Parts: sequence; structure tokens; C-alpha cells
Amino acid sequence: MEVDFLLIGQGLAGSILSYRLIKAGFKVCLVDDGSPASSSKVAAGLYNPVTGRKMVKTWQADILFDEIEAFYRELETVLNQNFLHPTGIYRPFISYEEQNEWLSKSADSQYDRYIGKIVREPGFPGVSDPFGGLLLKSSGYLDIKKMLESYRSWLLKRGSLIQGRFSEAQLTEDASGNWQFQIIRAPKLIFCNGIGVKDNSFFNWVPFTPVKGEILTVRQAFKSHEIINRGVFRIDLGNGIGKVGSTYNNREIDLEPTASGKREILDKLRQLVPIEVSSIIDHQVGIRPAMRDRRPVMGRHPKKENVFLFGGLGAKGVSLAPYFSKEMTEYLISGKEPQKEVNINRFFKYI
Repeated sequence: MEVDFLLIGQGLAGSILSYRLIKAGFKVCLVDDGSPASSSKVAAGLYNPVTGRKMVKTWQADILFDEIEAFYRELETVLNQNFLHPTGIYRPFISYEEQNEWLSKSADSQYDRYIGKIVREPGFPGVSDPFGGLLLKSSGYLDIKKMLESYRSWLLKRGSLIQGRFSEAQLTEDASGNWQFQIIRAPKLIFCNGIGVKDNSFFNWVPFTPVKGEILTVRQAFKSHEIINRGVFRIDLGNGIGKVGSTYNNREIDLEPTASGKREILDKLRQLVPIEVSSIIDHQVGIRPAMRDRRPVMGRHPKKENVFLFGGLGAKGVSLAPYFSKEMTEYLISGKEPQKEVNINRFFKYI
């Protein structure tokens, strides 16, 4: 079968980029083994315009957040599913100084689209917020697992997915520069399989810094229409169930849930929402495909003109993928180079 692009990996990066290419009129095929341990399937899927311990506007928020809801709503329509959940995020202040800082920022027009409300005194029952907090808008979460599963079914109906593990040993290049994998032949090959690129000869020099993250699903007598986020996030799933996370471990890169990870999450949850957790329903682990500089990576192989990489979305993948998949698509179609902060050429020194 002849296609225009062969993509390796059907996580968030591969799925969204392939949809962009299909929408642009190209034939694509993806190769993916459907691993349930994929970081995309485990991730909570938050999109949050103000992040980190210092509560700063996320990198390139203004261009990223122009794309997020419109893109996922379009995909919901195509797939006839509902997986996007626009939801306010409440971030308690840790001091009056922080409260005053955000009162000042609320007068700045660049924050208009993100600040829903400044809460100046304890205002959320069940939440530890003695100094009040910041209620964000233009935020929420994506049910990534549901999105990926429904998109997978859509690809299968189109005949655009090979279900199985990619092996470079099965990949060949003919005299015309076309790539052959099983029954698929394509002139261009794109790796979108996260840290899996470390196992191939094309991009094993790219300095991915994988990060292990653990997430709990808990039963707790607490209800909130907002995502509560400080130290950990808590997404209310209804019926007294919440998803809470996550840990950040760049030392032990495995898929084993740990007692220390569970303890860390529960301790931080207790500080944020001091209501007893009656039971733990699930304990999941994922390996985030993060980069050393915490920026995505995209572009062409330095020596193979028909081989590309798109990935490194890390913990902010839901926010990053819609915009940067568009930038990557423009590059693949017209040759317009990705911006320098995400361009793969920043890592050529590692070859």
C-alpha cells in the first residue's frame, strides 16, 4: 500500500500530527502496538495557562491556547465523541504577597483571557486556601485515553493503522528512497513514538530526559466543579472519585508503581484538600517523553532528508500538540522551518 507518510507511534504526538496530515489531503499510515502503559494513555491531560511553583504564565501560552479548544472540538466532531472538558483551575495562594502579586497582574490585559477571578479569602469549602487563590479560565483537561482509543478505531476503519510493535529490522529503503515496512511503502518516515526513538539508529542521539510520573485515582468525600491544583492536581470525576497527581522522577525510569510515589501524592493531597481518602481505586505509572530543555523537538534528520521526528511534548502535551502539530505540518508540506526553540537542529551537536 502506497502512502505519503509513515508515522511510528499513535500516542498524542502521532495521532494529532497524522490527523493534521489527513486533513491536508495526504495518505498516512501509523504503526503502533497499543501499549496500555503509553504515557499518553496514563496522563491526566491538563491544559493550564499558569504553571509551576512560581505560578507563571506557561511558555507561549498566547499562541498555544488559541489552538487548544478549537482543535479538540473539531476532533470530537469527526470522531463523534466527547473527551474535552473545559474546567476552571483553582490555585490557592501560599502567601498574601502572592495574592497581591496576582491582584496586580489582574489589571494587566495580557492576563485577561486566563484570570477568571482573584479570591482574596478562603472561598472553596474543603480546600486549604487561607490566603485565597487564583481561579483560572481557558483551562481544563482532555480525556486522552478516550481520545486515543476513538481515534484508533477511526484509523482502523480507514485502513490507516498497523497494529503491532515497530521494529527497525523490518524497515527497508529502496533505491528511490522509499521506506518499506510490512505492506506499507512511503517516501517519508516520521517518528512520533516518544522515548522509543532511543531504540532506533536515526534519533538515538536526541537528548530525551524521560520522567516517571505516578497518578492515583481515589475515593474521597469531596466535590468540586474546578480542578484544584497546588503541589498536586485533583480532577473531580464525580461520585466521590478524583484523579490526583503527579510525581516527577527522572532517576527510576520504570513502570512500577511505588509506595513512595503513593505516599508523596497522598501527603500533598492532604495539604491541599484535607479530607480523608477512603480508598485508592487505581495507581498508574507513565514515562513522559520530556526533553532536557523542556521544549518539544521537531524537524528533519541531519543526514536523511526523508526521515523526521516529532515529539518531546512532555507533561504539557495536551497544550503543545495542537499548535506544534500545525507547525510541523507546514514544515512537511512547504519546508517552512520550525522555530528555533523547538527545531531539532539545536541538538545536532550531540551526533
